[in-house]
Amino acid sequence: MVRMKSETKQRLSTVFNVAKFMFQWGFIPTVLYLGFRKGSDPGMPELTPMSLLWQ
Repeated sequence: MVRMKSETKQRLSTVFNVAKFMFQWGFIPTVLYLGFRKGSDPGMPELTPMSLLWQ
């Protein structure tokens, strides 16, 4: 088993907390961005931020 210094444990904890925060708050906006970038399928209404709110 590897023994770590408390400073190393603190840094790893900080890195994991930042990664968790970025995933939790960045996942949905990333999915929305990629969807808007791809655009709608042929025959479907155009994607706009307002169309997301009203449907």
